[in-house]
Order: sequence, then C-alpha cells, then structure tokens
Amino acid sequence: MNQIADRIANFQELMKKHKIDAYIVPTADYHQSEYVGDYFKEREFLTGFTGSAGTAVVTKNSAYLWTDGRYFLQAATQLKGTGVQLMKMGEPEVPTIEEFLKAELKENEVLGFDGRTIGEQEGEQFAEIVEEKNGNIVYEYDLLGELWSNRPEMSKKPAFLLPLNYAGESVESKLTRVRKVMKEHKATMQILASLDDIDWMLNIRGDDVEYSPLLLSYAIVKMDEVELYVDAEKIDEQLKKHLQDNHVKVYAYDSIYQRVKEISENETVMVDPRQVNYALFNNIPKEVKVVKEENPIILMKAVKNDIEVENIRNAHIKDGVAHTKYMYWLKKHVGKEKITEISASDKLAAFRAEQEGYLWPSFGPISAYKEHGAIVHYSATEETDVELRPEGLLLSDTGGNYWEGSTDITRTIALGEVSAEEKRHFTTVAISMLKLAETTFLYGCTGMNLDCIAREPFWRQHLNYNHGTGHGVGYLANIHEEPQRFQWKFNQDNNHPLEEHMVITDEPGLYIEGSHGVRIENELLVKKDVSNEYGQFMKFEILTFVPIDLDAIDATIMTTEEKELLNSYHKDVYSIVSPYLNDEEKEWLKLYTREV
Repeated sequence: MNQIADRIANFQELMKKHKIDAYIVPTADYHQSEYVGDYFKEREFLTGFTGSAGTAVVTKNSAYLWTDGRYFLQAATQLKGTGVQLMKMGEPEVPTIEEFLKAELKENEVLGFDGRTIGEQEGEQFAEIVEEKNGNIVYEYDLLGELWSNRPEMSKKPAFLLPLNYAGESVESKLTRVRKVMKEHKATMQILASLDDIDWMLNIRGDDVEYSPLLLSYAIVKMDEVELYVDAEKIDEQLKKHLQDNHVKVYAYDSIYQRVKEISENETVMVDPRQVNYALFNNIPKEVKVVKEENPIILMKAVKNDIEVENIRNAHIKDGVAHTKYMYWLKKHVGKEKITEISASDKLAAFRAEQEGYLWPSFGPISAYKEHGAIVHYSATEETDVELRPEGLLLSDTGGNYWEGSTDITRTIALGEVSAEEKRHFTTVAISMLKLAETTFLYGCTGMNLDCIAREPFWRQHLNYNHGTGHGVGYLANIHEEPQRFQWKFNQDNNHPLEEHMVITDEPGLYIEGSHGVRIENELLVKKDVSNEYGQFMKFEILTFVPIDLDAIDATIMTTEEKELLNSYHKDVYSIVSPYLNDEEKEWLKLYTREV
C-alpha cells in the first residue's frame, strides 16, 4: 500500500514539473477499445486497483478512483491505505468526473491527460470545462510512461490473414465501397483508428487486445492506396503480400501522429469524431477541411455477407455443443466435487477449446451464483469466487471466438432446488426471449421499436430490467457492435433500422438484489420475410442452440402459445446438437428438451 502511495506522490511531482494541476488516467488504449492489453493498464499501475473498468483523477494533493458497482468491494480492499479515494459511480452525492472537475479546477489551472487515451468527444467535454476556468488542456504527455519503469511491452503477437472463405468479400470490393462514400462527401482521405473497422476493411486480424481478435493499427484511406500504421514485426510474408496486392503501404505504428500534422491543406479529410482519440483529431492542421461523418464501415461491417452468415451458423453449432456439454457436466458434478464460479467458467472454456476452429474467449466471462447473479456485469475475483452448491441459480454469460465468428450466449442454470419466485422469474425471462425472437415486423423498425415486445411480460407484472435487450455482434471482432441494438429508451444512436443479415443478441433479464439473477440470451439473424403491398416484412432466425433449463420453468404460468414456442425451440436444439454428443449426453439432452 505504501508503494502505491509513494507512486502517486512521485506522479504528483511529475505533474508539478509539467505545470499540470489535475491529470486523468482512464482504462483505455489509443483506439477506445472495450478491452485493453497489459501495456495500457496505466490506471491499474498507478492505483493498484485491478478491475477492468475505472478512471483515476490525480490532483496536486489528492487522488481519486471512479468505478462502477461491480467493483465497489474489490476497489475498497485494494485502495485501502493508498490514499486513493474511492468514488462509487452512480451512488448518491458522488459527482461524475466532469462534475468533479468543474468544482475542483480553479481559475487558470491546467488539466492533463494522454490525448491518445481519451476519445475526441470526451476530450471536448473536458476542454469546455477548462475553457470556462480560462485554463488549458495539456494532452501531449504520457506521464505514466515516465514513471512506469518496468512497463510491459506493447503486444508483439503476429497479425494474421482472414481468408476469403471466412471474410466473404475481397479487400478490393470493400475499399471500392468505402471510397464511393468518400467521393459522396468530396473527401480525399479518411482517417480510421477503430481497430475492428480497419481489420474488417483489410481482412486481417490480430491478438493485441484482450478477448477481441484485433490488431493495433491506424489507417488512412486514400483514393489510390491505404496507409496502414502498424508494428511491421507483426506482418509476416503472407500478410505482406496480401497488403501489397491491395495497395496497402505499411508505416510505423506511432508515426500516424506526425503524418496527420503534415496533411496538406488541399486535402479534405473525412473522420468520425466518435471513433478517434483527442490527440489524433487535434493533430489535423486547422487549415485542412474536415468532414465529420459517421464512419461508413460501421454499417457495412454490421450487415454480414452470405459467407459470413453461413460461417456464423456453424460457429453457433460448435458453441451449442460446448455449452450443452457444460450444462450436462454441471448437473452431474455440482455437489459431488468442489466447483466454484471461476472453475466452472474455466470448464466451459475447456469445452469450447475442444471445438475445431476455436481461438479464445470473446469477452470476460460472467459466472454468477445466487445473489451474484443480481449484479448485471458481475466478474468473479479471488475474493468473491464462491463454491457452487446443489441449490439455486447460476448465471453464465460467456462467448467464444472461432474462425467462423464470435459468439455470445447466456444461460441461467438451476443447480438444484429453486424457489417458486425464482421459477416465476426464470419463466418470465424465457417467455420474453422467445417472444422477441418470434416477432415479425416491417422494414424500417429499429431495435427501439421492438424492445417493448421483450419487456411486455415484465411490465405486465410491474417488473423491469435496467439494460438493453440486445446488441450487435461482430464477425471475429468486437463482441459489442454498432449500430443495431434493442433498447426501449430513445437515444439518437439507437435509430438505425434493422437490416437483413445483421446479427443481434436477445437477452432479457431480471435481477433481485441479494437473492438471484436470471438472464437468457440467444443471438438472432435479421432476415427478410414476405414483401407485399404493405411493405417488406422482416423476421429473425435464431442462431443459438442450447437448452433452456426446464428445471427452472414453471409451465403453469405459460400460455399454450408460449409452451409451443419453447417446445419448438427445444426440438431444434435436439435436432442440431445431439449428433455431436455421446450417448449419455444425448439421453440427457432428450430429457432437457422434452415438451412441456
């Protein structure tokens, strides 16, 4: 603890040297990635807090850490004796970082941060606060880099090609589509910093970001070539030829910042301010014309091609087999040997690893037993890892990266006796999930239009859940992908129609603090249905095939139609998954997909 306190004191001396009055240290890399590699864990190094989400703010005399409810207990333990004050996000009387800075910064004071780790839009909010105080922003220094002597290296893992039989569309075709949009906006170049968009465009992947199979890189798309800013050591001969064949020139990863400063005033630069960091955007010379437009790759990437769709179906068969084997294993072994939240999720990962084409998990696993299931994004730690007993509910939200795509699935599993209330809540969630998947709708509907269908079984009982019902899923990329989502509250970013071949999750839930949580999640493929004088009708195809635990179903509260939906789904589960199981597992699956 004294080591952390000394580290913060040394950091404050560095701030003083650079005439900085307050400094922000987020949990972020230079690309606003959801997960980050070890090199970028500056906030963890500075404060000693190891949770995956949090932001530190250090002033001349104090240090603070903002994190969410998942980590209140862990942060309180790890920050004890460090002098770092825990700021519990969302709690009464706890200001946001912006509110804190408004109150804390004095006239003419300087706010600092590494501009590569702060998004452009977030940085602009900080700049407005500072301007009101007649102060300044300093974003050129990575102060932690000066202090962190044994800092881990930036990832050196090799990049790899995503062959056409997985990508489904050539780089040439993708660049033609991107440049068409650039021409429409009279842009001569487009700057990209979002890793999944660059990787999609160039049919490449990497292993630089925890969980997401992405390559640390930047790109500048021009009309005749692409400039790719990446560590050249990661590019093997096969990939080098692939890039050369597509007129992609490789430059040093960090040289993008100097390159942007040298953009000619004759250029017109297209950039999505939501997807670049503060330093990169502000390095564009003021005399250069900047066209602020949504990155067109976002939608191109979200609408999967035919080959991607077929691959995704195959990935879900593999995932369904692994997850079904896991449910069978849990039912057989819990109570007979010591199994904890973490060891259980490790076992599921092992079942996935048995599947051909499996790479690694697509996100950090949620394995939440009993009352832990009520914490929506619970992450088990050594301090919280409890033993599973033959009673109550286990909520398991996990996913895998396969060559055929990325998966995201949640099942809540009865480990033994469950209460009547737990069964009622579980059944409500199952009904909700199945009803949304069965919905027919007219083209033009957004996820906001349809979210209420999922919530109706809850609202009828005056219940609700405080998260969206679903998010887009990337193809061997980010597990959370824009722009599609199910979310009932109006949001300007939640208004894009559901397009054919988008993939979206269907994951309602219910959370009873101190008792239990239930979430059941399938992935859906958006498809065209009938077209007639009323318009183009749309529907969903279920991609996920894993049983919904009948031990937690209360069939007495289900209508005949709802029972038919469950029975029909389970008939498909058995048909698709059973050929890959041994005889004992197959018999178990037959029992757990029986009609109700």
